[in-house]
Amino acid sequence: MSTPSVPGGGPEQPADAATPSRPPRRVTIAAIAAEAGVSVPTVSKVLNGRSDVARATRARVEEVMARHQYKRRSRGPSPSGPPLVDLVFHEMESEWALEIVRGVETTLADLGASVVLTASEGKHRPGQQWLDGVLARRPLGVILVMSTLTSNQREQLESRAIPFVALDTDGEPPAGVPAVGSTNWDGGMAATRHLIELGHRRIAVISGPKDVLCSRARVDGFRSAHERAGLGYDPDLIRWGDFYIAGGYEHAMELLSRPDRPTAIFAGADMQAVGVLRAARELGLSVPRDLSVVGYDNLPLADWFSPRLTTVNQPLQAMAKTATSMMLTLAEGKQPPALRVDLATDLVVRESTAPRPHGVRS
Repeated sequence: MSTPSVPGGGPEQPADAATPSRPPRRVTIAAIAAEAGVSVPTVSKVLNGRSDVARATRARVEEVMARHQYKRRSRGPSPSGPPLVDLVFHEMESEWALEIVRGVETTLADLGASVVLTASEGKHRPGQQWLDGVLARRPLGVILVMSTLTSNQREQLESRAIPFVALDTDGEPPAGVPAVGSTNWDGGMAATRHLIELGHRRIAVISGPKDVLCSRARVDGFRSAHERAGLGYDPDLIRWGDFYIAGGYEHAMELLSRPDRPTAIFAGADMQAVGVLRAARELGLSVPRDLSVVGYDNLPLADWFSPRLTTVNQPLQAMAKTATSMMLTLAEGKQPPALRVDLATDLVVRESTAPRPHGVRS
């Protein structure tokens, strides 16, 4: 029985035979404009963060782009001037933030790139006004410090091929979001174990905000150090603060005024430790004779305290350099070796810790 043929030779293919699949056609700006019921220039304005587009129109265009997973082919150069990098802090009123800025600027030095600094007034999510500015600036990328983006904000940056990296996140970053942090649990464990080995049994911890991931991890390390040593801890000696001097001072004044005061305090930041040292001094307590104090971060000023501060070294500049390098890799259209990087912490022992005073009740 002969096989039917088609013009041009060769056997006729059955109707249900598999055919090579073609990649889906990339949606164009014109198609987006047609579906959203706007002009092509309007879509271009939305893509470039122009402010002269009505809010409802912008939302409609963004919805169509998100539905089609539209992504700009390439970032393209900034409208004018040197390349830019957006660095966003939830707040930046401390030496801690300056260490991160130094790390970012050092990494960008050879590129001649400029850094645009934004502080979100204590909020962990920057607002729409900031995002509109980013879309207009078209930076190389964005680095978010203790800040996160909404899913809508992430989609808007991704559609413009603007990469973003989270640094020292306030919470667990969503899957697929590049992030750089440090081993906060290990740091809390090391600080507390050091105090336990010195004989301290009433140890207080003054950490950062309870809703911030690194704060919780350091306190978890504090608890684990007690558990591994077979010791209990007083839950009332766990205090949640704000990483600043005033918060450390206020908590320390209350803790050290108790008849059963702690003999050691682990502060969740060097700036909080400054407040602890001031409170101890005002209450007539000598550090480390009457009270041992451990900080966190190992800021340059920790070596200039009196006494010099025992602290957990958090490699802030290295974290910032790693996040910046990751962002630059993404800006080149490449994938970094890992999307989540946690750098190691270690304890730096100086003069602010000593064995538990004799005669003090545990």
